[in-house]
Amino acid sequence: MKTPSHAVLNVALLLPHTPLASVIVLGAVLPDLPIFILYGWAKGVLRQDDATLWGETYYSPFWYTWTALVHSIPLALLGALGAALCHSSAGVVLGLSMVLHDLLDLPVHHDDAHCHFLPFSRYRFISPLSYWDPRHHGPWVALGESCLVLGASVMLWPSVTAPWLRLLLLLLNGLYLGFPAYRLLGRFRHQT
Repeated sequence: MKTPSHAVLNVALLLPHTPLASVIVLGAVLPDLPIFILYGWAKGVLRQDDATLWGETYYSPFWYTWTALVHSIPLALLGALGAALCHSSAGVVLGLSMVLHDLLDLPVHHDDAHCHFLPFSRYRFISPLSYWDPRHHGPWVALGESCLVLGASVMLWPSVTAPWLRLLLLLLNGLYLGFPAYRLLGRFRHQT
């Protein structure tokens, strides 16, 4: 699932239970942070092409382990439990938002599935679906993801009062709905 989707969906699902929207967003984005750092380092410093970045560097032991650790459901739950014992509601929300990120990733990662159960297991749930790979229904999954984000945005709209946040929701939904629709329509046009 795309990182902005995690942010919108996590806020929509968790905001009714807590006013800590910024902590929810942080928890939604944090598991993907190593991937953003990897991308910046591989592209900006190493000047790697996409095939090398996603085919080799992403799966190197250092990057793969770091990504797996921040996608670990048991570690996020342990963090939330530790925060609860320390009476930190922000820490609990952060951990739960990270778990929600992981649960939303499970059904839409095929070849790039994470080890969500570290340190207990290196098992990777290989979904038959992918949020990006056309060999695993990527365009359709992306369209479904876009529709979920649109629905969540409609739910969030009344509680979002800052004009810049409303603009951000509008732009995000415009991109999310426009790109998959363009790809799907283009594919159908070439088949007829």
